[in-house]
Amino acid sequence: MRPIEKARMSFGIALLACAALLPTPAVAAPAASSEPSATSPTAEEERLTGPVPQEVLRRSGFDGVAPGFARALARTRTAAEAERLATAEGRRLWQRAVDRAQGRAAGRSGDLSQDDDRPLYWARLGMTRALRDWKPAFAMTDARRTALVGKLVAKVERGSRGQDSIELPRGDRGIKRVVITGFDPFQLDSDIRRSNPSGAAALALDGTTVNTPTGPARIEAALFPVRWADFTAGDVERTLLPHFESGQREADLFTTISQGRDGRFDLEHTNGAWRGGYPDNVGASRTGTVPVPPGVPTVHPQPQWTSTTLPYDAILAAKTGPYPVYDNTAVTEIPAGGTGPVHRPAGPTPGSTAREGGGGDYLSNEIAYRATLLRDALRPYLPGGHLHTPVLRFGAGNTDPATGRITDPSFVRDRQAITAQIRALITVAAGGAPRS
Repeated sequence: MRPIEKARMSFGIALLACAALLPTPAVAAPAASSEPSATSPTAEEERLTGPVPQEVLRRSGFDGVAPGFARALARTRTAAEAERLATAEGRRLWQRAVDRAQGRAAGRSGDLSQDDDRPLYWARLGMTRALRDWKPAFAMTDARRTALVGKLVAKVERGSRGQDSIELPRGDRGIKRVVITGFDPFQLDSDIRRSNPSGAAALALDGTTVNTPTGPARIEAALFPVRWADFTAGDVERTLLPHFESGQREADLFTTISQGRDGRFDLEHTNGAWRGGYPDNVGASRTGTVPVPPGVPTVHPQPQWTSTTLPYDAILAAKTGPYPVYDNTAVTEIPAGGTGPVHRPAGPTPGSTAREGGGGDYLSNEIAYRATLLRDALRPYLPGGHLHTPVLRFGAGNTDPATGRITDPSFVRDRQAITAQIRALITVAAGGAPRS
């Protein structure tokens, strides 16, 4: 994703998949946030009390999620019982959000549009805030409580993002297997009403099957936070590794997805190994080369650039919806022997150092880089890459965050159109992908 205020390419937010048990080699556990204490509210959680999050929760029927979880948590009598609860309730929240997005009765409640991704985001934060406020009924030291809360937050995060419930069909069933990922809303300090079309698409498409000219394809989705710390800790690699390794449930195609530029989809041709430092959802900033977590398969030496292997010619030629689709080949590099950044419309030059991939230097570029680097280490032929969606904006007369409504007809219409076109784009891509 790109920071919205960036002038040259604006906006972003991204996607991809999951596994409950750590394979070998293991990836370091993801950090719940960049805040110093597991028992202190994060900047994301502190936004919860505002009128917009509360209205989103109330109008979606998700306002009871966190209070119900807090009551159940108070009844636990052992750490193991609390861990089981956090795992189960995180997964239950994910399934409820998917059911709501896909119009099933189990998730139907409230008058907010069913395709809205924001109820899941704010309900999850309510659950993690409840964990930080929790005083266990069983004895433990402050240090052990802090460690336990951090562990439980991670379980809620992982389960409620679909990262540990990706269920790809076995390879002998004649169904292609597709993994996609989306992102949380972001830049909420400038407009707390924001939704993220990549997250909405992930909820709408998770567990669905599309029919391609070469047979059916099953889509499984997961979400990722807009936080540098979780990426540093290996959250992306942990989620994707089981589906990138060869086996009965390996993916046949993947795409990470995020919000990009106004009025267009971009297939990002090249991803760069550079973090630009723009603040994330907890206000943290990271600048430098993308760090590869220890213990995962990777390419040595670490490359400055990775590339898409999506069938972009077929995607560009297809009529998939109202928004134009572009093959974005531009990058920003420091040329070999150079000292300053240079914009390259046609891609990087030999020996250059990355400063921006096609997707910029924020977390959408980073998820694309991490996913394609892992692909190159394991199955370089696996079709995969990154898709930027059009920017989702509020309608005319509803643009002021201070006075605007949390939704409007054009906001809903555009989000639904973006999701429908993502479905069509994935169908085209999966139709051209070989079955493993």
